[in-house]
Amino acid sequence: MAQDALTFLAALPETMIEELYGRWLGGEELPADWQRFFAAYRLGQETAGAREECCHNPAMALKHSGVQSLIYRYRDLGHLLACTDPLSPCPVSHPLLELAAFGLDEADLSTRFTTGRHHLQQATLREFLQSMRETYCREIGIEFMHIQDPSERQWLIDRMEPGLNRPRFSTEYRLRIMEMLHRAVLFEAFLHRRFQGQKRFSLEGGEVLIPVLEALADACPGAGIGDLVLGMPHRGRLNVLAHLFGKPYAHIFGEFRESLDQGFVGDGDVKYHKGYSVDRQFGGGSLHLTLTSNPSHLEAVNPVVEGKARARQDRIGQDGAGRVLPVLLHGDAAFAGQGMVAEVLNMSQLQGYHTGGTIHVVLNNQIGFTTLPKDSRSTRYSTDVAKMLACPILHVHGEQPEAAVHAMLLALAYRQSYRKDVVLELICYRRHGHNEGDEPAFTQPVMYRKIAERLPINRIYADRLVEAGVLREQVDALAVTVNRELEQALEAAPPARTVGFRDAWSGFEREYRPVDESTGVAAGQLQELARQLAVLPAGITPHPKVAALLKKREESVVNGSGIDWGTAETLAYASLLQEGSRIRISGQDARRGTFNHRHAAVYDQESGTCVVPLAELATRQGTAFDIFDSCLSENGVLGFEYGYSLENPRGLTVWEAQFGDFANGAQVIIDQFIAAGETKWNRASGLVLLLPHGYEGQGAEHSSARIERYLQLCAKENLLVAIPSTPAQVFHLLRRQVHLPFRKPLVVFTPKSLLRNPSCVSTLAELGEGSRFRELLLTGDPATARRILFCSGKLYHELAGRLAAGRTTDIAVVRLEQLYPLRQDMVRELLADRAAGAECCWVQEEPENMGAWRFVRPLLEELVGPLRYIGREAESCPAVGSHHLHDEQQQAILTEACS
Repeated sequence: MAQDALTFLAALPETMIEELYGRWLGGEELPADWQRFFAAYRLGQETAGAREECCHNPAMALKHSGVQSLIYRYRDLGHLLACTDPLSPCPVSHPLLELAAFGLDEADLSTRFTTGRHHLQQATLREFLQSMRETYCREIGIEFMHIQDPSERQWLIDRMEPGLNRPRFSTEYRLRIMEMLHRAVLFEAFLHRRFQGQKRFSLEGGEVLIPVLEALADACPGAGIGDLVLGMPHRGRLNVLAHLFGKPYAHIFGEFRESLDQGFVGDGDVKYHKGYSVDRQFGGGSLHLTLTSNPSHLEAVNPVVEGKARARQDRIGQDGAGRVLPVLLHGDAAFAGQGMVAEVLNMSQLQGYHTGGTIHVVLNNQIGFTTLPKDSRSTRYSTDVAKMLACPILHVHGEQPEAAVHAMLLALAYRQSYRKDVVLELICYRRHGHNEGDEPAFTQPVMYRKIAERLPINRIYADRLVEAGVLREQVDALAVTVNRELEQALEAAPPARTVGFRDAWSGFEREYRPVDESTGVAAGQLQELARQLAVLPAGITPHPKVAALLKKREESVVNGSGIDWGTAETLAYASLLQEGSRIRISGQDARRGTFNHRHAAVYDQESGTCVVPLAELATRQGTAFDIFDSCLSENGVLGFEYGYSLENPRGLTVWEAQFGDFANGAQVIIDQFIAAGETKWNRASGLVLLLPHGYEGQGAEHSSARIERYLQLCAKENLLVAIPSTPAQVFHLLRRQVHLPFRKPLVVFTPKSLLRNPSCVSTLAELGEGSRFRELLLTGDPATARRILFCSGKLYHELAGRLAAGRTTDIAVVRLEQLYPLRQDMVRELLADRAAGAECCWVQEEPENMGAWRFVRPLLEELVGPLRYIGREAESCPAVGSHHLHDEQQQAILTEACS
């Protein structure tokens, strides 16, 4: 007790304290401070008495200890007795929770015990036991004792045990739950009846999800949240669109009829993959809701949602994490089985990827397509992977909507209090097969006999409300209203839909077109930027090699020559920051650069303090430069950056692979989102992928960024694919990406050995005003050349070196700096005066079945006629493992091309 409080009590008349104590014992309402004081006083007396009794009675001491252990173990393992599975009998016992496990028996049930670990403080064993079972062993089973922070555990205990972890909802609120259940169930029944045979991946068996999400959305404004970003798989998506997002029934019915006037661009996608956004009003205020588009690849949307949420939080600034909420819905088999889940969970508390906590809702259908849990995971719960975060996991009976809503509200309160993830598992079932045309009894006959016997959840809950005194007429009237709305919507014409870029994307063009405007920057401006970036804060002592690099950078820009790759790239970022663009870069070694060229972050050699000169520059310009060394993930991190780019159209979002080959680990994100997101979902992205590429004898996994795979994905101007060969070219390429009037993902094959190659440098004039990115570069004169070599990337410098060494002047070299879209008009213009009979060749380092050869061949032959291939023969892997053999092959290519 504080000294001031002791002084105050000592000054009071003893009779006054006795009088107040007596009034308190008599049940009179006293000021809160006095009530707490007397409660603590009485507990102290009882505890002292219990302690004295234990000192004289060792057996009673053991029983007191047993009660303490019982309370702890119910908190830890009570979920094992929770009744959460609608298809299985409720568990009634567990050996670890029997009285005998604590040295107690039924004879002790009436004995009073005192403990400071429970809100009852002093009660009979029966009362303690009943309280723990009511709290932890009913419709909600919660795992939380693995949380390492005792304050978090106590926070949960204080919100669960006094109220026995059950809701106390008003009749009005319960009728709202009833309405949402009617809507969820009757909507699915209506679709099943009116659109027979069409896939919809229904929510039947898991309709409790709708009132749960509605309760979450309703509570968000009061919790300070104005923006909710949702990602979910296809099951139940139409129901969520209709009832959480308010997508008009008429729109959904029109999509089932496949009306062509629904207003989509590109190729479109199936209706249960599409996204949506809307503003809704709730009692506590407005909430912007976004459903992120996603493919059938389960869990692939997770990092995209996180990236979108983080970008919105960054845009808000202070407490953005508290105002934007990411929510992810999962299936049980996918949550346990897909590695993306673990990647995104691991990212959740990292500086570059933290989004203030995600609410995960696992809709547990107890089956994955046709696979039972025993064949799809090695753990008791589908959610066990989430324990890696030491966050609460709530398991809820899927036919107990009030308990599910209560659990969701607890999850939201926890997330807002601790800015950490929380998992809510709704254990239900899937009434139909994987889709409505499947026959689930083929593989799960016993399970589906049980499911066939289950009443729809709206009928179950309606009966409960009637038993609780709600009039049957009130309950039935809600169902009549919903059915009327569905029938009317079926007859109505779908409302007109607006197709186009809105909000942050307004003003951007949709279609690609060649843009030849200058992206150069005044020489004096670049020199001033170089000087600013060379100045480190006082007290920062960089590594001597880094200090030398920074000085060399400054000198090359000031002198106007010898500008290397790292310097040009840094100047591109600096000049964009000066123009007000926000820049975000991530990758496993992005700050330093895998090949030691970037050094965007400088570390003091004594303290380890990190400074980012570009970030300091950004702050002065009122924008931001963020660069993060990511976790060892390609799939999750690239998905995150793609999501970020969707919300950062006027800035630059960059992901760099450690080696270009490693992008293979993110192929789902590349194929399903980056390459096809615009044509499927009308979602443009300006994301930049930096993929180191080049054959230096480093073996199969450290040579090729798989150029051929990206070119195979190219069609209808969906991607920009470039392989710049000079520092000036990468400078202009990065700047052009922000200055383009449209947004397309940019895939850049960046060099490794060229980063420090003396022949790979640029002048200040090549970065200056009037200059721009050149899709093609020509060396030599086609009018006098006997051979014209087409190539790209690092190989050009080796060809140029061999030609110079041999003093060969009758061979011209055309560098394709942008492989897609290929500027055929520029090729035609460059070769307009080529000598008659000049041989045209394509030269590449990659094997014949890889690289750009098979993509560019028909495009170039259309312009120049037959094209001879010079390069490695077709192989099953990208490169040989022997450095000696690599050199031998490389020299053979150069000899054949330059002879």
